[in-house]
Amino acid sequence: MPKIILIIIIGFCTFVYGAYIPIKAELSQYLIRDAWNKSITTKQSISPWKWSDTYPVLRLESKKHKQDLIVLAGDTGNVLAFGPGLSSSTINTEQSSTWMISAHRDTHFAFLKDIEVGDMFTTTTKDNKIQKFQVSIIEIIDSSNQEIDINDDQLELKLVTCYPFDAIIAGGPLRLVVTAEKLVETKNLIATNNKFL
Repeated sequence: MPKIILIIIIGFCTFVYGAYIPIKAELSQYLIRDAWNKSITTKQSISPWKWSDTYPVLRLESKKHKQDLIVLAGDTGNVLAFGPGLSSSTINTEQSSTWMISAHRDTHFAFLKDIEVGDMFTTTTKDNKIQKFQVSIIEIIDSSNQEIDINDDQLELKLVTCYPFDAIIAGGPLRLVVTAEKLVETKNLIATNNKFL
């Protein structure tokens, strides 16, 4: 009988440990979303909790994949435990440059396993500027011998996560890199009595 109890305890502890990260990642999004809403209202960087060393910088949405994520500043392990992170090398969302966003393959970026060229993303910055992006390149790179290209002169998204999605051991060198180019919106002008609508 004691062996059965021990097996049950070990099984329960294994389940709790395995469920801890996804649950923490999901629940933290509520606090992060609240900080995001306050950031937009106050025009200041608001941390989601008192001891936090990060703050929301961007909203990332995909209707096709039913995703509405708040992106945090930085891409350290502490940040990625709670949500997607905007790389510190591309932290300024006011400039035309690559916005490199990383997240874990088994939580916030799990949906990238179904990504396709042509998929659309929408971003919203803290000043409520909305921009649309379309996936143009999907590639797998070996991060031990290849760097991710960062552009300083064109606005684009690069969504990065570990690969493959079903790897037994996390943290290998392979990365899935999804590049999405900013769409330039054009307005259709219709001439009516020398006026444009």
